[in-house]
Amino acid sequence: MSNAPSASAPSIQVVRDGHVAIVTFARPPHNFADLATIEAIGAAFSAADADPDVRAIVLQSDGRIFCAGADLARDNPVAEDQPAGSRNPFYVAAARLYAVQTPVVAAVQGAAVGAGLGLALVADFRVAAPEARFVANFVALGFHPGFGISAVLERVVGRQRALLMNLTARRIKGEQAAEWGLVDVLASADRLRAEALALAQEIAAGAPLAVRSTRVTMRGDLFDLVQRQTDHELAEQAWLQKTGDFAEGVRAVNERRPGRFVGA
Repeated sequence: MSNAPSASAPSIQVVRDGHVAIVTFARPPHNFADLATIEAIGAAFSAADADPDVRAIVLQSDGRIFCAGADLARDNPVAEDQPAGSRNPFYVAAARLYAVQTPVVAAVQGAAVGAGLGLALVADFRVAAPEARFVANFVALGFHPGFGISAVLERVVGRQRALLMNLTARRIKGEQAAEWGLVDVLASADRLRAEALALAQEIAAGAPLAVRSTRVTMRGDLFDLVQRQTDHELAEQAWLQKTGDFAEGVRAVNERRPGRFVGA
C-alpha cells in the first residue's frame, strides 16, 4: 500500500511493517496542516481500514517539528465564510480522521501546535520525545480552538488541564505531557519511531475483531462529537478572525513577540 505525492501535493508515504501501516507526512519545514495534507492523511487511514491485513497505524512526520498547525498568515484553511448549512472542508477532513476504524499511534518528535495538537489527539496513543511540545496556542492568536480540540483534549487530560492549556497557550513539554496522560510513552528522539512501532505491533498482535470492537466501545461517539464541535468552533472563529486582536495575534506570533491585545 503506497501513495506517491505529486509536485503540488504534500508528501505522504505509506509503508507496511507486518500488520502495521506506517503513515509519514511531510510539508517542510514546519509541516503545516493544510486541507491537502489532512485529506491525504485521511485517505491513507481509509486505505488502511479497507485492508484486512492492517491492524494498527503509526502516524509520524519527517523533520524537527511534528506539525506546527495551520499557517493562518498565508494559508488560513478556515478564512472563507461558509454558505448557510455547509461545513468547512478543512474541518470535514479533520472530523473524517476520527472515523478511522484502525487503532492509531502517533510519534511526536517536536512541536504539535494548534491543529498539530489536534492531529496528535486523533491518535489513540501518543509516543513522544522529551523535546516534544504540545500547545493550544489559539488565544495567543486572538482565536478560538479548532480541529475539535475544545472537546477532545479534556477527554485525554481532564477538564481543568484542558482549560489551562486552552486559556493560557502554555507549552506543555514531553515530560509533563507524560505525567498528564497526554503522552503514553516517552522515548528518546533516536528511539521514538521504534517505540511507536513497537506499541502499534503490540496492538496488532491482539485478535483484530476484538480490538476493533473494544475500541469502538471505548471511543464511543467521538466522530459525531468532533463533527458537532468543529461546527461550533468554526462559528466562533468566523467572527473572531474579523477582529483587530486576531490580526495583531497573527502578527505577534510571526514576529515572535507577545500580542498587544485591546479586546476589539
